[in-house]
Amino acid sequence: MGRRIGIWGGAFDPIHVGHLILAQEAVDACQLDQLVWIPCGDPPHKAGPIASGADRARMIELAIEGTEAFDLSSAEIDRQGKSYTARTLEKVRADIDYADQLFLLIGADNAVDFGNWLEPDRVLELARVVVFSRPGVLLADIPPRYRGEMRFLDTPMFEVSSTAIRKRLTERVSIRHWVPESVRLFIQRNRLYHGNCSDG
Repeated sequence: MGRRIGIWGGAFDPIHVGHLILAQEAVDACQLDQLVWIPCGDPPHKAGPIASGADRARMIELAIEGTEAFDLSSAEIDRQGKSYTARTLEKVRADIDYADQLFLLIGADNAVDFGNWLEPDRVLELARVVVFSRPGVLLADIPPRYRGEMRFLDTPMFEVSSTAIRKRLTERVSIRHWVPESVRLFIQRNRLYHGNCSDG
């Protein structure tokens, strides 16, 4: 029997406790053997991340250290040009056993826009799409053509976000407990994000 492998891509700019909780929810709900975090390189549909790929990857490493099911891939930050999920999944698929199953984790806000992705049908061919709940996003907002091909998890919804964390840092407000302590110290030590407050 093959492995059940989750793929979670995103900016993770920076990774925070909400990401970690949702990741564990997916591992449990989908009975994943492994969950691979893939920080994006140059996303096609929005402005690029603020922190470098190397810094975002290191923060993920720090955050997932000690969690056996979690792993990190630098596939997208190592690749030149735009990062497309279909191409990333093809690369992952080529590197794993035929019997292994892929599960692509996305937020409901991304599912709403799924029809505008590069080759959405190819994405569905390569992986089972698993959708996290997002505040303000309804199931009916997701295009019916793709809705039936997705699995929806009733996951906790958090006000914490990478955007809010960066805003707090700009305003020199503490981010203690918003991110793992190792990540907070990394941000502070490397003065990531403008306006770092003294305690991170």
